[in-house]
Amino acid sequence: MPDHERGAAGGGQIARAGTQVAAPGQSRGRRRTTRGVEKRGRGLRGALVPPGLPARKTRAERFDAIVLDAFEPIEARWRKRLAKLDIAVDDVPRVRARNPDTVTWPPEILADGPVPLSRLIPAGIDSSGQPTRARIVLFRRALELRGETPEELVQLIHEVLVQQVATYLGLPPDMVAPNGSGDLD
Repeated sequence: MPDHERGAAGGGQIARAGTQVAAPGQSRGRRRTTRGVEKRGRGLRGALVPPGLPARKTRAERFDAIVLDAFEPIEARWRKRLAKLDIAVDDVPRVRARNPDTVTWPPEILADGPVPLSRLIPAGIDSSGQPTRARIVLFRRALELRGETPEELVQLIHEVLVQQVATYLGLPPDMVAPNGSGDLD
């Protein structure tokens, strides 16, 4: 190789035409140390959150967690009698009032005026002849709209569950939750 193509620093480093070679012990500008280094100003490369780890819970996932937390003390107290009861969440109610003018609801539906908040579906037989378990269905959007703060939503969900479990067990709500949290006033 001709001497004019050798870098100024010597030591066998080769510089291409029009480039500079750093002297030993000197930095050549930006250092690339990790995989997430910006390349040409396009932001970080690679995933910010590892695969399989949720970056953020959805509203529905947060609501489901609140329902499970609210049901836990009720289930702990009545575990044997609630063994054949399921809890489900639906986004919006698919039921209508018997009489839309006076808004009369059957006893298994707990509502706030014309809007149902939850429904107790008794055990039975489905359309294919298979037995089904009893189920309390909570309507997420209706409950979220009535709980103005996260604390109010937690309290409302607990009260709805107490009312529906009381209906399922055939007991008064204050017996299901003796701390007096079963009122929906």
